[in-house]
Amino acid sequence: MAEEMSTAVEGETKAEAYVRIGKEIAAIVAGETSRTARYATAACLLAHNFGPRFFWTGFYVVDPQKPQELVVGPYQGTLGCLRIPFGRGVCGAAAQSGETQLVRDVEAFPGHIACDSRSRSEIVVPVLDADGALAAVLDVDSAELDAFDAEDQAGLEAICKILLTA
Repeated sequence: MAEEMSTAVEGETKAEAYVRIGKEIAAIVAGETSRTARYATAACLLAHNFGPRFFWTGFYVVDPQKPQELVVGPYQGTLGCLRIPFGRGVCGAAAQSGETQLVRDVEAFPGHIACDSRSRSEIVVPVLDADGALAAVLDVDSAELDAFDAEDQAGLEAICKILLTA
């Protein structure tokens, strides 16, 4: 069943936009058992609502065959890296630490992986499964320096929790 996407409301704050998008994602993925479908929905709605600031929005999932590697999953944007080992780059750091990585300038991040040379700032949020184990990371890149802040972190972390309980 196709769903109609909402668009930004005039005068809406960034925090209000995250709440609106979170509710929309929750409504669309309610009862959906496929992680791929849940992740694809979230990537689409986030990119649609926050583009062009979000020029790459997507998920890297833990590979069950290689549990110390992330493999590209559903995303919106240019080509992504196919695989990222835990501990390497911003996504690998989030996977290894289990903590959100908010990087205001990717050039200053040791070991940053430039999947797209336009990336200037990045935020990566761990996505946990029902048992609390890492299932994926949500990766958002921007061509702007310092594009993400604590408000983005809180909004994206809340959306990742919705994906857990869908």
